[in-house]
Amino acid sequence: MHTCITDFTKKRYYTYILVTCIAFILPFIRINGNHFFLLSFVDKKLNLLFVSFDTQELYLMPFVLIGLFLSIFLITTLGGRIWCAWTCPQTIFRVIYRDLIQTKLLKIYSGIKNKQKQIKGNFVKRILAILIFYILAFLAVSNLLWYFIPPEQFFVYLQNPSEHTLFMGILIIASLLFTLDICYLKENFCIYVCPYARIQSTMFDDDTVQVIYDEQRGGKIFNGAVKLWKKPPEGECIGCEACVHVCPTHIDIRRGMQLECINCLECADACSHIQAKFNRPSLINWTSSKALQTKNKVHYFRFRTVAYFVVLFILVLILSFVSTKKEHMLLNINRSSELYNVSKDGKVNNAYIFLFQNTDNKEHTYYFDVSLKDIDGGLKITKPSKPFTLKAGGKSKQIVVLEATQNLSQNLDQDTIIPLKIVAYATDDKENIIVERESIFVYPKP
Repeated sequence: MHTCITDFTKKRYYTYILVTCIAFILPFIRINGNHFFLLSFVDKKLNLLFVSFDTQELYLMPFVLIGLFLSIFLITTLGGRIWCAWTCPQTIFRVIYRDLIQTKLLKIYSGIKNKQKQIKGNFVKRILAILIFYILAFLAVSNLLWYFIPPEQFFVYLQNPSEHTLFMGILIIASLLFTLDICYLKENFCIYVCPYARIQSTMFDDDTVQVIYDEQRGGKIFNGAVKLWKKPPEGECIGCEACVHVCPTHIDIRRGMQLECINCLECADACSHIQAKFNRPSLINWTSSKALQTKNKVHYFRFRTVAYFVVLFILVLILSFVSTKKEHMLLNINRSSELYNVSKDGKVNNAYIFLFQNTDNKEHTYYFDVSLKDIDGGLKITKPSKPFTLKAGGKSKQIVVLEATQNLSQNLDQDTIIPLKIVAYATDDKENIIVERESIFVYPKP
């Protein structure tokens, strides 16, 4: 008989613990000094999959965002709103606040099986519950910020709040808003605010897994939005409404698929315990409408899901390929405001501003070579005269002066503009860290 009892709620709790541990531990894991994901606006850098990228390499972000949305579409098409009940922070912290703090710890509610009963009295306990949750909200917002401010910087800021007022303001206000959301908006956030609930129906099909009441076994209770009776005259539903009492979004799943349903499956667990007394399986199942009608297994691999898989796979390949082509040195070249300069001894100089950046995770020494296209020799570097060193992530502005060693004039009526090739490299790793840029050298007319 007990084989008929489902326990999705306990499985959700285990998933919550796993997701929470990953979210809190991941920011502290570093490989070669890089985080799994870090978008730092202060340091102007992106860490992705433990690889460091500069802001000039943020062309990767569209790939990441496209992959994120495609993953959401795929998950929704396969499992409906599985994200909402099993991994969404809103749901996780609602369970912590309502079921753990209010019910288990402070005994404001008598139990978690009836979520429709409103709180009366217990004003002191209710305030205490909010204060306790604010501490958790502060920690949760801190965890979110760790993906934008690395923990090693975060705790330094926290020790000097007067020097980082903007940071502290964001942390405190965001914690208050999150507390307001969990303690007052509650599941209304899922119903009225969250955009995911509004677009989910467009991604559903007959094979999408969702929470479904088996009307064929249980009996017809609703005709559209109209409730016909509490207990149907025919069917296995006994009208106990345990599924209604336990629902956190206050719906009756027997009415059919509804916008408010977040796939928490607490109604399925409640029904399974009741039906187990009659040695019958739950009338509420996590399945697809097609599988329920045909009594077959859910058809996961279909055109839409396979298409999502293929596109995601291609996207991952592109992202992986682009990541391997990452430059460990960035170089921007700007010419000075003067086209050229003629010294007293008649030598022609051109000045440039080279902006070097070491995007590798270790220190390197840099220098460069210059050459004129289609002309052998003709130039020498007068400044800087020797290589220079940059720490990991370091930047340097170098004033570069190139001097013509021969007459390069090709026109008697106007200045000669000659294409210039610059090859910059790390002297300690020239094979792997080398970039080429193009510019011009201007030689005056005679």
